[in-house]
Amino acid sequence: MQNLLSNLTALLQQDERLVVDGKLLKNKVTELASNLDSSLLKLLLSDENSRKYFFEEIDGIFVFDKIKFQKVVSNKAFLPNSHTAFKNKIGLTTNDGYLSENKEVVLAWAYKDCVLEGGQTKDDSKRNEVFFNEVLSPDQIDRLLHPKAFTNIFRFNEAGKTKADNIFPTDNLIIKGNNLLVLHSLKPVFTNKIKLVYIDPPYNTGSDGFLYNDSFNHSTWLTFMKNRLEVAWGLLATDGCIFIQVDDTEFAYLKVLCDEVFGRDNFKEHIILKSSTESGVNAINVKRGERLFKVKEHILFYAKSSSFRFKPFYTKAAYNTNYKYEVVKTGLGYFVRDMNKYFVEKNLNGRTTKDVSTYERNSIEQEFIAYSLQNPDTSYSLEKNIKKAGDKFRKFAEENKGKGIVEEYINSSNEVVLIYDGGVLVPLKERIVTENGKNYFGVLASDLWVDIGTTPSNEGGVSFNNGKKPEKLLKRIIEMTTNENDIVLDYHLGSGTTAAVAHKLNRQYIGIEQMDYGENDSVVRLQNAIEGDQTGISKGLGWKGGGSFVYLELKKLNQTFVDKIASANSATELTDIKNEILATGFISYEIDKLALNTYKDTFEKLDLLTQKNCLLYLLDLNYLYVPFSEIEDKTYDIPDAEIRLNNSFYSLQIQ
Repeated sequence: MQNLLSNLTALLQQDERLVVDGKLLKNKVTELASNLDSSLLKLLLSDENSRKYFFEEIDGIFVFDKIKFQKVVSNKAFLPNSHTAFKNKIGLTTNDGYLSENKEVVLAWAYKDCVLEGGQTKDDSKRNEVFFNEVLSPDQIDRLLHPKAFTNIFRFNEAGKTKADNIFPTDNLIIKGNNLLVLHSLKPVFTNKIKLVYIDPPYNTGSDGFLYNDSFNHSTWLTFMKNRLEVAWGLLATDGCIFIQVDDTEFAYLKVLCDEVFGRDNFKEHIILKSSTESGVNAINVKRGERLFKVKEHILFYAKSSSFRFKPFYTKAAYNTNYKYEVVKTGLGYFVRDMNKYFVEKNLNGRTTKDVSTYERNSIEQEFIAYSLQNPDTSYSLEKNIKKAGDKFRKFAEENKGKGIVEEYINSSNEVVLIYDGGVLVPLKERIVTENGKNYFGVLASDLWVDIGTTPSNEGGVSFNNGKKPEKLLKRIIEMTTNENDIVLDYHLGSGTTAAVAHKLNRQYIGIEQMDYGENDSVVRLQNAIEGDQTGISKGLGWKGGGSFVYLELKKLNQTFVDKIASANSATELTDIKNEILATGFISYEIDKLALNTYKDTFEKLDLLTQKNCLLYLLDLNYLYVPFSEIEDKTYDIPDAEIRLNNSFYSLQIQ
């Protein structure tokens, strides 16, 4: 082995690309070998020993054994003083290689290599859908995912609902229809433009309405998520990020999936959100020892770039009584007072401190805390641990000791720092958290969010049974990751919390929802916001209403028949639908119309559910909606005004 390594080292050093400062670049060698670099292969073939060891001759043709070569190159013996074949790192291996490097181990599941259209529109409607295989039917997938045409385009503002005359680059958008197809329809306009994606997808708990393919429900959910996450990732700007909220059911699998889709290096945080309290109907299950109270949910946070930085923020916490100094600048200098002592002395009334009860001491402390929170601009703590400060600053602070006065020091950022008694006065105002006009003491946020609370039932003016998220939660996520006018996307919009909060925070937004929630959907909620709804974060922001959004729907084609089939309640209705499909629908090329008519009597004897499934198989699923590329085809009879609006949308130039 040593002769082989010595010989190979000398041979590879003949290639200038592989040597720097006399040292062999092992990573470069591995890279060229992976790419089957012709110059490298010629070099290896030129040496009898390497040709014999790394090539197999078959009928006069030399076949390169890339795996054997990379294994030799990766051997620790290529480095001096080596006593082990492994690198100086700890990790899982397979075939003597690190999993993180050869990427041979990833999460796998049934139908991972497929696309699931996922067209469910009602919580209680089960769907046994076709999985389109990415390898075996790429042309079908391409057609399925082509950008679609839009219809029923309206503008909502303070004047109410009107037909849209145009669509502008800064418009907020609410889009009704299959979220996978809508996401692909956004690609021509919004690729690399979205700053934040937040989604609260179905959790696959068995009771949350994710009713797809019962036999492979877990795999179906993963395929459903993967298809959509891949598109969303492409829509994100280079400085964008994505937040995904789920419960325990699929969290562990989702984390591995996201590492694969987004890249593990782009993982930022796993946030634990306390979303409910330790009470309710589940108490009996806890008492029986069957389960614990489920009070948490998970939020996965990934960024498009490892250089992404969020805006630091504070969360409410118990008051730190070190912030007890009142410091006021006067014409004669600075006035300093220990407020804790001041309020104690103020309440003694001739007594000594020994005469003050514990209850009264607590009451006095609360008085002092209330005063400080009401006057954060003049409240400070005194930090005397300045060992890590620069020499010049430490000398200045040391000389301040014993003077009994506040002195100003100008730091390297040209900021004024107050020095007192040899320490730094730290302002309380930097730690203030304000909610609904009231100040609270704050600490820098952690990945455990216990202060959000549950969602008030009337928030947004809509009732929602599927886990409506608090506006306070979305406010935090949006404010920590975006600036005004940045674009926020939620493609599981539900009751519209994300869009409503983005609207109030002056962010541009795109909301996608395919489920039908009637009078409790996002459009109603956003109309309430425009009219000045005062629930949620409105009062704290001083929200007065205003703004607008544009509503669009995917232009249905065969989806119209899918909807009719789903709502049919009798065989007679299904027969009428079948006749209509055969007369005007887009039929799958796999269907033999003649055979269908031949077995007409057999069809009518089937039970209702089987008849519905048969009719669904009639339809060409690539034509559930009208392709934008065919919008001017007279077959679809699309009005000129609608064609113009579609062209307006697909020609948007987003900054």
